[in-house]
Amino acid sequence: MNRFDTVGSARVTLFAPRIEELLRERRGAGFFRIDGDTVGVADPELINKLLESRSAHEFERPTFKPLQGRSIERVEANDVLRAVSHDVRAALGGPAPDSVDLSGIWPRMGHAYLRDLLFGSDPLRFRMLTDRRLEKAPVLTRAMVRTSAVLPGKPALDPPVSRLAAATAAAEHGDRRYAMGLYRRVAAPVCLGVAALVANALWLGSPFHPDASNRHIVLESLRLLPPSWNILRVASPEFSAVDSRIGPHDDVLLLPLLTHRDPELWPDPDVFSPERWHESDEDDHPGYIPFGHASDRCRGRHLIVPLAEHLIERLRADGLAVNPGQTTAKVPLAGLLGVTRVQVSRTCPPGT
Repeated sequence: MNRFDTVGSARVTLFAPRIEELLRERRGAGFFRIDGDTVGVADPELINKLLESRSAHEFERPTFKPLQGRSIERVEANDVLRAVSHDVRAALGGPAPDSVDLSGIWPRMGHAYLRDLLFGSDPLRFRMLTDRRLEKAPVLTRAMVRTSAVLPGKPALDPPVSRLAAATAAAEHGDRRYAMGLYRRVAAPVCLGVAALVANALWLGSPFHPDASNRHIVLESLRLLPPSWNILRVASPEFSAVDSRIGPHDDVLLLPLLTHRDPELWPDPDVFSPERWHESDEDDHPGYIPFGHASDRCRGRHLIVPLAEHLIERLRADGLAVNPGQTTAKVPLAGLLGVTRVQVSRTCPPGT
């Protein structure tokens, strides 16, 4: 891990060497070669042209790529998204859970809270598929899905289980193992992604200024530490037609990590400044693509942002922030970009 300071903060973020190298050596470079058959792109205009040149292939979609050898058709994906959207709206529209202590180690605490908030009524065979430890253990994940599919007893399909559990368990065209795998594909990223985003926000800016809106805190955290920090597109003839520097066999790695910190696009790019969003448009700012390009934007953004705002509101109401004794945090090289083991405690008056 290498040191990377955020200007104006006493905290030091220790990025994994490969990430730190990108930030140190490639920031401001719109186009560069990563290896013999991969190019990196951080030029916002070129990113737009490349993403507009073709739609994402099914295996380039992290959630709805083929599962167990089957394609996930758009109709099925839409049904599943509608189900989890209902669960999010129901959770945010209902009374806040009482007596929940969010102090402790983040993002672990946030993940546990979201799992219980959204999927706490689901049978154990479903809930165990959202376990954080499965994210780094594909073999264990497959074993857990198989086990969940063969556990004795009929799973409950009626309320109060989540709509997501009912929708996946009742899938008519597939077997139980496929349905359980689909449940994990959707439920786990919601919990993992939101918890990572809020942990990043805590690390970057807590205790937050009283005038900072939760929305702007989320947007600024997505800028400095975007959990989806890269977008991979496999080699395609369309890309060479857009830019001759891209060979016919070159994969393309698009890097929001770099565009979000480009000094040509952002004043004081390393400073956590939620107030910059008073004048900026999240949907129209050049190079700001935490959820992908407008032509193929992640449909989960309307779940993730409200849940993150909800969690930040709870943390502020309870006076929780990063423990003043913690001055460093690590960001490993992983699928989701985020700080690990952030110590959160009650360090300021409630409501801050």
